[in-house]
Amino acid sequence: MGSSAAQADYAAFLEKFIPNYMGPRNIAECALVEMEDVRQAKAVLSEISQFPFMMSGMPRPVRARPAQVEMFDERPIKPGRRIQCRWLEENDPDFEIAREMKRLTNKHAAEAAFLQKKQLQEEEKLAKQQLDTLKGNYKKYEMVDSIMADGTARRLARHYNLRVAED
Repeated sequence: MGSSAAQADYAAFLEKFIPNYMGPRNIAECALVEMEDVRQAKAVLSEISQFPFMMSGMPRPVRARPAQVEMFDERPIKPGRRIQCRWLEENDPDFEIAREMKRLTNKHAAEAAFLQKKQLQEEEKLAKQQLDTLKGNYKKYEMVDSIMADGTARRLARHYNLRVAED
């Protein structure tokens, strides 16, 4: 597929970045990408799932999944559902339940922060490894290109009675 065909396939989309309110600013961001039709969306999902980490030797830390209702912050609230807040006294029967929920919420927040920190460390490690691999491959291509350019490959081919293709 040529580059103009790829651009024509993926050119028509709307993009909206989704803020992450739960973590620090240096973590990866999410984007909601709306395609023109279902065929284009399925093609993007398929291509990203086939090549999740590298594309033409370049790192591509991108994940994609189809949209679900829960992903949209401006969705309407469920009918009949109201959020109520009130202070509880210590003698209230729901006080212990609220205290347990508060403790669990704090525990879950700490666990999520720990997992997010570990995930960031793993992503940085992977990015460094991919960068090292990319630099190594670039050096190899530069070396091959310089050997072909200065005629060393042709001289060696003549010395060993081999034929070198110039393409």
